[in-house]
Amino acid sequence: MSLMEKVNDFLELEATIVDVLKNIYDPEIPVNIYDLGLIYEINVDEDQLVHVKMTLTAPNCPMADDLLSEVNQKVREIEGVKELDLVLTFDPPWDKSMLSEEAALALGLL
Repeated sequence: MSLMEKVNDFLELEATIVDVLKNIYDPEIPVNIYDLGLIYEINVDEDQLVHVKMTLTAPNCPMADDLLSEVNQKVREIEGVKELDLVLTFDPPWDKSMLSEEAALALGLL
């Protein structure tokens, strides 16, 4: 497999991961976690290990376990993902400026 084919495979896998994350919703807010700005980083390495760094809207979020479990399950189900390294961080803390324009519109903030 050529370098360009590998790059295209990584980009395609990252796009698929984003699509999956856009179908996971915070149960308390009618917006997906990607557009909420909860996903800080997505990286795929050459061994198809996926690294996702995410946050929550608040450190004491009552739905934290459910959201992390859903991300873990759904990303691992994606064809081409061999392993997932899911990291929860609160640095930097989430705030409304991290919302996508679509999410801000949906929440009536624009």
